[in-house]
Amino acid sequence: MTVHILLVEDQAIVRNGLKMIIEQDPEFQVVAEASNGIEALKMIEKVHIDLILMDVRMPEMNGIEATKRIRTRFPNMRIIILTTFDDDEYAYQTLKDGAMGFILKSSPPEKLLTSIHSVLDGGMVIQEDVAAKLMPKLLQQQYTSFEKQPLPLSERELEIVKLVGEGKTNKEIANALFLSVGTVKNHITNILQELELRDRTQIAIYAIKNGLV
Repeated sequence: MTVHILLVEDQAIVRNGLKMIIEQDPEFQVVAEASNGIEALKMIEKVHIDLILMDVRMPEMNGIEATKRIRTRFPNMRIIILTTFDDDEYAYQTLKDGAMGFILKSSPPEKLLTSIHSVLDGGMVIQEDVAAKLMPKLLQQQYTSFEKQPLPLSERELEIVKLVGEGKTNKEIANALFLSVGTVKNHITNILQELELRDRTQIAIYAIKNGLV
């Protein structure tokens, strides 16, 4: 099955380069392009999209606001942020709004393709260089949703929370715990309900905040 990708980047030359890299993988097709968040929102209404690669700094509507609006309207949409070292102050906000990861624009092509596959499999991708800057911010940030007393989790659920916090995909978690992928998905659904969290991104932040990773 072909994965339909929306590429949101204001510089045409960068978009063209990214498109060439992405479509080296026969499973991926860039079916739409946008130069800002407003255009991205319009594209999603017109074209079926499975995943979005989103720049941060763009005119009219930047990637931060676009990610927030898209995830509000399309809560299951997978979004990967394209960032630079100078963007981390802005880009980290998108993690709280539901982005599934961060990739440096200077990443090797194989890293970009691997990251897309990982997110499609349910994992999170935060490039090591960016993570070193973002993790202290996540640890310092106070989230009201995590301050209330959490409901008890079973030992198995805690293991899964830990692995989600490490960025593992459902398949990787299943292999590590000798479970089926379907069982892992069921556990994650239960964890979201028990902790009153929105998505696996918040599970990962919960794991970090509670010292599980």
